Amino acid sequence: MSTATLWWIAAIVLAGAELLTGTLYLLVIATGAVAAALAAHLGLGLGAQIILAAVVGIVNVVAWHLWRTKKRPSHPADFAHNATRNRLDIGGVVVVQSWQDDGSTQVSYRGAMWSAVALDPSAQLQPGRHVVVDIRRNQLVLRPEQ
Repeated sequence: MSTATLWWIAAIVLAGAELLTGTLYLLVIATGAVAAALAAHLGLGLGAQIILAAVVGIVNVVAWHLWRTKKRPSHPADFAHNATRNRLDIGGVVVVQSWQDDGSTQVSYRGAMWSAVALDPSAQLQPGRHVVVDIRRNQLVLRPEQ
């Protein structure tokens, strides 16, 4: 079996393992195996193939890691916040019975009691219908319905 075939098999195994993990890191490492397979087809020696596989794999892993951390929120709770925001809760309407002095309240929303805060706690807070404008961790941020 040729060296190029072994590199192609390694790339396919890494890509297949990636389907089981879902992290994309194995897929990026598989690009190193693909580069080594192409190097083998070009007639480069085994040492050059291994170095090329390592360099391409490492560069791609670092690039993927940098891109991923740039796109990901820095705080895990912010990640949950962004996932919650995608649930279309923004714009939901709740009824506030009363406000606490610190601008917080408890409201019933989607069948559960939620902690909520006013978008502008310095404004005069009135009970009544309010709109969800944001979700911070597990707390609704409300503004009066207009």
